[in-house]
Amino acid sequence: MALELYMLGLIVKDMSASVTFYQRLGLDIPEGSEAKTHVEVKMGSGLTFFLDSKPARWDAQFVGSPTSPVKSEVDTYGSLLEFYLESQGLVEAKYTEMTGFGYESFRAPYVTPFGMCFAMLHDPDGNTILLSGMVKTSEQ
Repeated sequence: MALELYMLGLIVKDMSASVTFYQRLGLDIPEGSEAKTHVEVKMGSGLTFFLDSKPARWDAQFVGSPTSPVKSEVDTYGSLLEFYLESQGLVEAKYTEMTGFGYESFRAPYVTPFGMCFAMLHDPDGNTILLSGMVKTSEQ
């Protein structure tokens, strides 16, 4: 089966302004979302669209995080194209495969505080591609 785009994420500076914009545009974003730091909307196609104002919550190296060693704006991103690969092993394998082809790594695979494995690459135009999968625990 071919890989499909799973999520499209936008990193936003002002959640309230962004929620208002996308609601006015016609997205079905629930009222009260402007007070959140992460908002997801499942689209009719199955794709999930998300807005995130605190990416350092899941990417400690994101520029602007107090603990980030990265300090340059060129070391950050404004949008993400997320592809879900189901497991940490598949994320790590695809990341290794793609970097082996010479594609630029943005973040090596890492585990988030909420049980996902993420890795990031740049496509040939510099867009950030997020590979994601669940971390398997011994209970699974």
